[in-house]
Amino acid sequence: MPTIHLTTFIAAPAEVVFDLSRHIGLHKESMAHYKEEAVAGTRFGLIEKDDTVTWRARHLFKERLMRVKITEMKKGDMFIDEQVQGDFKEMKHEHYFKACDNGTILIDLFHFESPYGLLGRWFNALFLTRYMHKLLDQRNKTIRDYAESGRWQKLLNK
Repeated sequence: MPTIHLTTFIAAPAEVVFDLSRHIGLHKESMAHYKEEAVAGTRFGLIEKDDTVTWRARHLFKERLMRVKITEMKKGDMFIDEQVQGDFKEMKHEHYFKACDNGTILIDLFHFESPYGLLGRWFNALFLTRYMHKLLDQRNKTIRDYAESGRWQKLLNK
């Protein structure tokens, strides 16, 4: 199963980065190019443990639906979302937040498996792994922009 390991430094407190990472509206903004929106489950605000959200987006020339559930959460430290329904054979996204002297280290471990056996593994190697890495990187850049600019205060009402 392919795993993408992405580490992003953000010059902001871990609590802020944690909340921005689970904010439905900010996720939607980070994926605006793909017209991603929450259409069922938790559709606004902060997603919590055991919540589900169904995302609709346009990826790879097709409108797609994916329902994820927050299966584990330790406030301020980590959370995990896993696909309940969607195009992946399996998908698990681990988010870790490590406070450091001048900010937060955000660590993403994104595990996924495509359907279709050998053909799916070939597609992962040639295209999908890079595509998903780009999406995760874009998401983290949006989180960093909000966290470091102070725009998070209005979004999170703090």
